[in-house]
Amino acid sequence: MVTDFSFVGLIKGTWNQVSTAFWQKYPNPYSTNVLTEDVIFREVTPDNRLLSRRLLTKTGPVPRWAESFFTSFTAYYVIEDSVVDPVNKTMVTFTRNISHTHFISVKEQCVYRVNPEDSNWTEINKKAWISSSMFGLSKPVKELGLARVKDTVPNTMKGFEYILAKMMDEEKAKDMASQAQKKQ
Repeated sequence: MVTDFSFVGLIKGTWNQVSTAFWQKYPNPYSTNVLTEDVIFREVTPDNRLLSRRLLTKTGPVPRWAESFFTSFTAYYVIEDSVVDPVNKTMVTFTRNISHTHFISVKEQCVYRVNPEDSNWTEINKKAWISSSMFGLSKPVKELGLARVKDTVPNTMKGFEYILAKMMDEEKAKDMASQAQKKQ
């Protein structure tokens, strides 16, 4: 399978911070299209890896030319599988839509790991594969999917920054409360 999109970026946070923020990233003002997230499965393996499967409910606009294909495009569903390896400090996520697959299939893999040049930062390597089997429309549908995947990158990064800042504020508040209790 040929990769349709690839992105490598840096998140301003340690791997521990980012892997914690990942589970708290919804809701955030940069991902308003995510309506719900539900854990379907979670297990810690004998080698201490965390395996998870979540169901995400998302919404999004449909281009005018595609409206006739959707009678009720209010929401769509995405499965997200993840493997968190705290020993090697990697987290791999794999998402795929399970709604409207006759129209478009979007598969995405993200690998989070410690940045080899600065351990205070986390590297994200994102790849996506888009396909469509709509006769006569597969090319514009695929281009639409590719554009959407590309458009999500800045918001993903801003969402992480938002959640990390929120986590830092909460940590500062806890520290201040602890300091106040010690003074009493």
